[in-house]
Amino acid sequence: MNISELGINLFGSDSNKKIQLNRIKKLKKNIKDFKIFLIIAGTNTSQIAGISAAGTNAKARRTTALADAEFFLEGPSKDHQYKLPFLNAGVTPALISYVCSKLINVYPAVVPLGIGVKPYFNHLIIEDRDLGPSNCLTTGKSMPKERVLNLYEKGLAIGKSSKQPILISESVPGGTTTAQAVMEAFGLKVYNLVGSSLFKAPRDLRRNVVKKGLLNANLKTNFDSFDVISSVGDPFQAFSMGLLIGARIANQPVILSGGSQMLAVIVLVLEFLGSKNKDDFIEDVFIATTGWLVKDNSINDLLNLINEKYDVNLLGLASPLNFKSSIYKELNDYELGHVKEGVGAGGISILAFLNGFKNKEIVSLCQQNLEMMKVVGQISLEKDR
Repeated sequence: MNISELGINLFGSDSNKKIQLNRIKKLKKNIKDFKIFLIIAGTNTSQIAGISAAGTNAKARRTTALADAEFFLEGPSKDHQYKLPFLNAGVTPALISYVCSKLINVYPAVVPLGIGVKPYFNHLIIEDRDLGPSNCLTTGKSMPKERVLNLYEKGLAIGKSSKQPILISESVPGGTTTAQAVMEAFGLKVYNLVGSSLFKAPRDLRRNVVKKGLLNANLKTNFDSFDVISSVGDPFQAFSMGLLIGARIANQPVILSGGSQMLAVIVLVLEFLGSKNKDDFIEDVFIATTGWLVKDNSINDLLNLINEKYDVNLLGLASPLNFKSSIYKELNDYELGHVKEGVGAGGISILAFLNGFKNKEIVSLCQQNLEMMKVVGQISLEKDR
């Protein structure tokens, strides 16, 4: 469904078109007030060979989130400290997020969780950095429950104190796999619907990884959202669950900018809420992503599966951004199905479009910044060793 005057596509909820349009107009009205959170998180699930395209080897995937955050904050810089990893195709979606955040003049707040180092750039300190990444989900023991609850409470407090709408974005190598594990823990059959940064999603590999994790977790009948995160989740999910609930308690609209990882957070929240106030809660919650991710329709099917299971009307927004006119292979690769989404690219580009910027302007700026990335050596041009 196309809302031509706004230039975005809708998916998911089949509720009244007029209601949908009014909800999107509310977003448009609040564009310049949004607070963007970029949550970067580490999980040893990312160390499984073939699980993620966020770096060509396990070592590179350990610093991908830091490099994404640095670029989102600073853009191309000869003084960069984290080199963006070589990708077999495409370029980090942080490029899109950086360009569009500059257009709408919004500066993100970075939340590092389980990264293992103290970033030199401005960031929120949520937990002791020595805690490190969560365990590989195959263990069935991703994190101690105490850590999960602490992350949730910190997110909840920040969300409840919010005086402005928020947009939640992420960079979590291996995060689509933990997302799948969380949704399957609650009985959703999603192994063929969860997307991937890879051109071809590693569905068989992920299915086996998730199966092993859930078997080792041995979740009993009375488990809750915190049990699931503790067993097969990641730090991003625990903090974002609290941040989302807190922001809605503060009556703020929330954009969850991403794909299946954001839908896993929604599932965790809906399971936590049960039937209590879920319709009011969902009213101003939006899933926002790129058009590349919705192209194969799996995220639409996934959102509809969640809407049906929990009897809600979640609305998905797909950015009209495309790189068909680009002269660069790295950007053309998005049109072929590589990378697709990440670092809030879908939601932040939607805000730029709602603010009146055109595709041609965004593509031009992405090309200029891509050129500068290469000049300053910020992007690896050969495979990581």
